[in-house]
Amino acid sequence: MRPMLATKGTHVPTGDGWSHEVKWDGLRILADTHAGITAAGTRLFSRNGNDVSVAWPELNVSPLGARDHLVDGEVIALNDEGLPDFRVLQDRMHVRNATSVARLAKGIPATFMVFDLLRLDGRDLTGEPLAARRELLTGLNLDSIVGSSWQVPPPYDDGPMLFDATLQQGLEGIVSKRLTSRYVFGERTADWLKFAHRHRLSYVVGGWRPQEGSTSRLGAVLVGEPTVEGLLYRGRVGSGIGGKASGLLAELLAPLARVDSPFDDEVPRVDAQGTHWVEPVVVIDVDTHHVSKRQRLRQPSYRGVRSDLRLEDLW
Repeated sequence: MRPMLATKGTHVPTGDGWSHEVKWDGLRILADTHAGITAAGTRLFSRNGNDVSVAWPELNVSPLGARDHLVDGEVIALNDEGLPDFRVLQDRMHVRNATSVARLAKGIPATFMVFDLLRLDGRDLTGEPLAARRELLTGLNLDSIVGSSWQVPPPYDDGPMLFDATLQQGLEGIVSKRLTSRYVFGERTADWLKFAHRHRLSYVVGGWRPQEGSTSRLGAVLVGEPTVEGLLYRGRVGSGIGGKASGLLAELLAPLARVDSPFDDEVPRVDAQGTHWVEPVVVIDVDTHHVSKRQRLRQPSYRGVRSDLRLEDLW
């Protein structure tokens, strides 16, 4: 049992035939509750069909109790800025020890954002149009159940408005869905279109790493951002650094070598190991998903050197 998937869109559709939702930066989950499930409550299945119920104890008891239903949604956790952030979830995703899970659940509470209803009281709803499924889901009033970590986010009629609003708020993007669309497990459909925001920002290079299998050819750079707390590490950028870009960056960084990290916060060991540190002089542009202050870059892509900018210009 795998969820229905959206296709990458080229432009946000308009008109009465479409509904638009926030694209959450989380973990896709199908939650199944039926008569055969007793002590375990609701079973949670990941996008690839694995049972991940043990990882999310605060979510595997449905606010509807033992009533038969199957829903689709996304598990999210908030970062320090109050924004959904997939990287926060990563500390919990692969933990299966009950004691560790309970401890993490207190420190990193999760919320299940439910956006589709696929079965109710034994009735298969996947053949019904999205508009009908959404109406039934809204009528369950999941948000009114005190103490529940399940929520039903609202849909919007104005897609371009929602796209602009989520961009300004630092959210991941939007998903536009055709109101007549049926639900097909495991299918990637053009009836659902996803639009993820990309941000182009400038960062200073503080180190570089060789390509895998090489000791000298530059494969990735470590970048940072000046703040009132000093130069803070923002992530590693490797995508987009091809042969020509690799050579250019290597030439620019060679005379800037230093023995220690220029960043004022700790660089994760997985990134620091094998890195050649440099003075923070070279500024580059990076395209990335879902960026705000204090966040690590997500899916960053190198776009070029900014010879017109200095470190001081990034404030």
